[in-house]
Amino acid sequence: MPVIHLVDDDTDVTDACQFLLETLGYSVTVWNDSEQFIQQASLHQEGIVLLDMRMPKLDGRQIHHLLKEQQSTLAVIFLSGHGDIPMAVEQVKLGAIDFLQKPIDSQQLAITLEHAHLQTAKATERYLIKQRYETLTPREKDICKYVLQGLINREIADIACVSVRTVEVHRSRVMDKMAVRNLAELMITLQTAHILNE
Repeated sequence: MPVIHLVDDDTDVTDACQFLLETLGYSVTVWNDSEQFIQQASLHQEGIVLLDMRMPKLDGRQIHHLLKEQQSTLAVIFLSGHGDIPMAVEQVKLGAIDFLQKPIDSQQLAITLEHAHLQTAKATERYLIKQRYETLTPREKDICKYVLQGLINREIADIACVSVRTVEVHRSRVMDKMAVRNLAELMITLQTAHILNE
């Protein structure tokens, strides 16, 4: 189960919400201060943010914008009062999973959390693959590109002006660093993280 960050300045809301979420089996961290959440929470892990729209300091829109800016893997669900619905709809268009009106319907919450769980799992997987890819040296990235084009080691050696042995070493390092066993796995892994399209 991903961790849930409950970001709302209203302690009555967070108390009730935390109780409901823990009843559903989730682990919950409550943030009554939106700035503290941005500064202290781990933004690149599997997790879900339940985010109030209106808060002092940073409001829900600003938090969502900062999460997107930092390419956070957390899935965002907005909690909104009646007057916030147009703003909440706008945030859904910008990538939030959904918005739930207060008081929160527990059945609707459970369904929305399932969607959010899937999204954060995918986003975290992509993030981790990209982190691994960034550990490749420029030469290893080149070799990786040639391997994906279906070239054999001798052809790669000719293009890269290195020995076949050097290609074998680089190729082996690429496989180790990307945590894959063969070309098919490498291709699927890089497609998952959209690296092949970059």
